[in-house]
Amino acid sequence: MARDLQASQEFYGSVLGWTFRPTSLGDEFSVALADGAPVAGMGALASSLQAAVAWTPYFVVDDADATTARVRERGATVAVGPLAMNTGRAVLAADPDGAVFGLWEGRTIPGWSVGQGSGPARLELRTRDAFSAAIFYGQVLDWGSDEQDSCEVRYENEQVLVRDGTHMVAALRGGAVESAPDPQVRPRWHVSFRVADVDAAVEAAGAAGGIVLASPVTARGGREATVRDPDGGLFTVTTV
Repeated sequence: MARDLQASQEFYGSVLGWTFRPTSLGDEFSVALADGAPVAGMGALASSLQAAVAWTPYFVVDDADATTARVRERGATVAVGPLAMNTGRAVLAADPDGAVFGLWEGRTIPGWSVGQGSGPARLELRTRDAFSAAIFYGQVLDWGSDEQDSCEVRYENEQVLVRDGTHMVAALRGGAVESAPDPQVRPRWHVSFRVADVDAAVEAAGAAGGIVLASPVTARGGREATVRDPDGGLFTVTTV
């Protein structure tokens, strides 16, 4: 969600090479395309809302009402919705630690998935207690359940990994298994986008008014850096 949709499109177009197309949701929404394939969605924040600009993950659910009820039952907050839109129903919520996420019931873009194709490279929950968070999201979204199409949840390399078949949907990070929750962590979902050249993307971000929070480094078998866009939205660029 952006304060100025046109300005955000210009920023991400120059930094990530994205192009944009309109959606059936109206003039205040667009789909970002990487090499012609959908990679993310953008929407304009209403001027009356004081919400922070941020990349927010939306998880597909079969029943928005039932899932929203589970969110509330587990001590989390529902800020908006279920809100009827042209192609489905949306919910905006925050988990018990304050990390914001969305729910979507309705039509989706075929093949649009984290970790595959043109979709975001990674989706990470940076939180104080990954295991507590895994229980919450597992109960709300049916991760790790006996349902046939349920995501697999497992602990690996001091993080909780959520997998859908052969690829990773999300990672939940909150410290080592024997460690106490970290009170310094501000819980949030964080997205990483693929680029061909991290250094060039970082240079373009600085020229377009962004701020480099973590300079390019070699990590996880590739190169990556963390950037804040001119409105404060955080994201990572990566070659992995």
